[in-house]
Amino acid sequence: MLSIVSYPDRGEYGKNSYRGNCSGRLIEDIIEQYRLKGLSDFMVGSGTTEDVVKKLGLRGTFADLNRGYDMLNMDVPERAENIFWHPPYHDMIVYSGEQYSDKAVIDRYGFDPKAVDLSRCANWDEFVAKMNHCMMKQFSALEKGGRMFTLVGDMKRKGVLYSMLCDIIKPGTLEQIIIKTQHNCVSDRKTYSNRNFVPIVHEYLLVTKKDDALIIPVSVSIRQKADIRNLQSPSWRDTLIAVLKENGEMSLAELYDAIKDSRKASVNPNWQAKIRQTVQDGRYFKRTSRGVYQTAS
Repeated sequence: MLSIVSYPDRGEYGKNSYRGNCSGRLIEDIIEQYRLKGLSDFMVGSGTTEDVVKKLGLRGTFADLNRGYDMLNMDVPERAENIFWHPPYHDMIVYSGEQYSDKAVIDRYGFDPKAVDLSRCANWDEFVAKMNHCMMKQFSALEKGGRMFTLVGDMKRKGVLYSMLCDIIKPGTLEQIIIKTQHNCVSDRKTYSNRNFVPIVHEYLLVTKKDDALIIPVSVSIRQKADIRNLQSPSWRDTLIAVLKENGEMSLAELYDAIKDSRKASVNPNWQAKIRQTVQDGRYFKRTSRGVYQTAS
């Protein structure tokens, strides 16, 4: 197994008609590479992981929302040796009521899968929160020394990239990120007029190991809005350009007012003089009248 894998032939595992299935060849390679004796999948979809594990005569427990297992609210069914997890990619493919009958789940298990389906989250933030809840729940159910193999991808909407790789919580020791090329994508059959759009034809397999039963390192991405005026790194030049770009032409008094309550002003007792000095640089600033400035471009 190399750091980039490709499976043009997905193999006989699972159901071809179940959208979003990964190739069973990947599961085979994971088992061989890490010499696994057991591998469980609690979001098994159409059963790809289950088919591979049973064919190889290994141990494993398999569950899914379409089989009555609600990962958000139910305990993980077992203490697992190793776990493979291929979550939905937000709402790229909707599962409950689309790939399987929600009514069948209601009739058999007594709850509506649509209410707890990660592919039906209202927005990206809700999806990330629920995805990370499921990631931590499963990792906590791993036996010490076990590995979690998590297959994730990216999606793009209206010019914005939504990256599961960036936003998923990463517990334990991150041992490897493997790039998996995708085949037979919907994007393969489209022609894009926007030259800035780059079709996504890969996924990521995160390999994380549980080295300690109780205390584990956790890496989590936190998105915050940062005001450039309150950061140490940007120069006065870049801070003032940002203020002028946001507001347009401004007088010195207006620049003072825009900066006075910022951290940048609080750590420089001569901040007003620094503003006056900075806007004299004709490469970046242009004086339009006495005491009034705009950016040079």
